[in-house]
Amino acid sequence: MKFNKICVLGLGYIGLPTASTFATNGIQVIGVDVNLQVVETLRSGKPHIFEPGLRTLVQAALGSGNLVISDQPEPADGFIIAVPTPFYADKRADLRFVISAAEAIVPHLRPGNLVVLESTSPPRTTLDIVAPILERSGLKVGPDIHLAYSPERVLPGQILRELIENARVIGGIDRSSAQAGNDLYTLFVRGEIIQTDATTAEMVKLMENTYRDVNIAIANEFARLSDRFGVDVWEAISLANRHPRVNILRPGPGVGGHCISVDPWFLVEAAPDITPLIHTARKVNDAQPHFVVGLVQRLLGVSSQAGLSKKRVAVLGLGYKPDVDDFRESPALEVACLLSKAGANVRAYDPYQAENHSLGLPTMSSLEEALAEAELILLLVNHTLLRTLDPLQIAALTPARLVLDAVNAWPVEAWSAAGFEIHRLGASTARPLS
Repeated sequence: MKFNKICVLGLGYIGLPTASTFATNGIQVIGVDVNLQVVETLRSGKPHIFEPGLRTLVQAALGSGNLVISDQPEPADGFIIAVPTPFYADKRADLRFVISAAEAIVPHLRPGNLVVLESTSPPRTTLDIVAPILERSGLKVGPDIHLAYSPERVLPGQILRELIENARVIGGIDRSSAQAGNDLYTLFVRGEIIQTDATTAEMVKLMENTYRDVNIAIANEFARLSDRFGVDVWEAISLANRHPRVNILRPGPGVGGHCISVDPWFLVEAAPDITPLIHTARKVNDAQPHFVVGLVQRLLGVSSQAGLSKKRVAVLGLGYKPDVDDFRESPALEVACLLSKAGANVRAYDPYQAENHSLGLPTMSSLEEALAEAELILLLVNHTLLRTLDPLQIAALTPARLVLDAVNAWPVEAWSAAGFEIHRLGASTARPLS
């Protein structure tokens, strides 16, 4: 199938790089977002999200004339739906963006078009939700229009490279749809392209992230056990991983981002009677921020969250993972907010989002501001800029001498030599109450 023009709906962390990559490969692209502020920002050549190399790519795409930003879809040969799929408070998938995007496409569909859903979705979303909406056009999915599911499989911070180099799974509702999807992504994907059916492709995406979530959950439980038994979990993991068939992941303050912390719930929602392991892993990881708050309480010598009132805590790092500005479902942000709600005087600093007043707690424009009056320093994200801090320089900036490193980033000997009492998650961090 030949593509002269495609329409990408949703210009977030996946849609914008995808639209720009197609455009810089010579394809005419209409990039659509319903957020008018995003539309105007992109039209001025300024991406609204941070990703290494993205600004240059977007400006090249716009400069070529191949990428046009709009708030409405247009007729095209192919349509890609790359909108968010959050969940409700009860952990059910919120598919309103997917449904809205599919409905917006309907007036523009023509025989022979391809529609690809990239948004992470519960199993059978492509068949049971998207297909019936598209058929409101009067065209039949399969005989008249192609429909496929192709999940993104990229790592924030490396999206532009992995978008091109990673293997791509194309799940069609029939063979011709899978082949049409193959023809589309062949335009820029260098990795292997594997064809399958739509529901299998949906499952592949959910399985990848659920596998990670379950494995992180056991690492977090090991950290809790180590804290109780007086063991250094980091040493224990290092020793256990010497076994040729063991690869325990790193514990931390929880699991965040819009994939690993969200996708497993889609499987639990779809089949709650046969997913007890997945459900339990989600509960373990969702509870990890509360465990970290408990460690802070114990280090500050208070027996309840009420005792945190007016305690001065410098929180370093708020993103969901190192070296990105993505705060979606961030456990670090949750820890900071839990401390603030308990009455602690939280001064938070993240090098990628200084003074972001939309995060729900005070954020400082500089590291110095965050540290100035602290009693305890809490490191929650292993950002390179935070991991490489000099403890001697930090000692000169703050009265705090109590440190909780929740990501095992700071060398204990160096920080101890600088006069700090440093504790780590999962390394007998808590001292007994008096």
